Amino acid sequence: MIVDLRSDTVTKPTPGMLEAMWSAKVGDDVFGEDEAINELEAKAAKIFGMEAGIFCPSGTMTNQIAIKCFTQPLDELIADQTAHVYRYEGGGIAFNSSVSTRLLNGPRGVITAEMIEPEINAENVHYPRTSLVVLENTVNRGGGKCYTLEEIKPIAALCKAKGLKLHLDGARIFNALIKTGDSAEEYGKYFNGISVCLSKGLGAPVGSVFLADKETIKYARRLRKVFGGGMRQAGFLAAAGSYALDHHVQRLSIDHAHAQILADALAQCPMVTSVMPPETNLVLFDTVEPATVMLQKLAEHGIKALSTAHAHRIRFVLHLDVHPEQVEYVVKVIASL
Repeated sequence: MIVDLRSDTVTKPTPGMLEAMWSAKVGDDVFGEDEAINELEAKAAKIFGMEAGIFCPSGTMTNQIAIKCFTQPLDELIADQTAHVYRYEGGGIAFNSSVSTRLLNGPRGVITAEMIEPEINAENVHYPRTSLVVLENTVNRGGGKCYTLEEIKPIAALCKAKGLKLHLDGARIFNALIKTGDSAEEYGKYFNGISVCLSKGLGAPVGSVFLADKETIKYARRLRKVFGGGMRQAGFLAAAGSYALDHHVQRLSIDHAHAQILADALAQCPMVTSVMPPETNLVLFDTVEPATVMLQKLAEHGIKALSTAHAHRIRFVLHLDVHPEQVEYVVKVIASL
């Protein structure tokens, strides 16, 4: 048996998703004529209470477009030191936007208004102008840790009072919403921009949507063109995203339950020194031996996983292509180590 726990990006389209892709009504999106893309953008915007959206090939592109929309060269943004926009987007903050980054160290990647406020630069020619705060929900390197709306509200209030923009890297935002029970529509009241990934837990093959007000999205379309993200008849991909929003959100609770089962099994394994308590579909755990050794042992049983930046840390990611019998198999393998 092969069980792929490397990432929730490894999923294949379901039969229903493939049918939606096959029947998509497409056109030239650069001309605004792709019906499937227009439908996806409007659907996502409505879900989050935002005015408009733009479909892009990746979450990296939506995040980088957002940063460029919300900053000017020589500005500075604030984010946690684990943030995807900082660690995993190829230095794009500096390259694309000529912006510096002020890094915080929140518990499991979650930062607060109290942490942010002292790091906002005063108006001084020696300092970059603080203009943007970026949150990530869920926090990848925090083991799928969630922000709640109650935690977001004071950050949004601080940003408004200080004249800062607030962007959400919503790579696994629906996992957070299923966990917390918060309303997606409420998010539009607190964020200037939201990136919604469709190709992780939701199981679409490609794409993310950047949501904001109409004027910001108008500028974002120009930036997407400059970044090479005008995809023409990409409605076949957008149709998969629409299907995912309609059919794959509520089932995320299954992935969360599977993650807890594996975390419980790992906690009993003598080869494991600690397990980060899972909140959603990610399980991070530390091993006695180097992660490379543990990964090889897992691979011998057909279990694929990834190490992290820590020499002894491994990540399991649950998704819609991991079924209950596969979870049971992984539990048995863990018990045998």
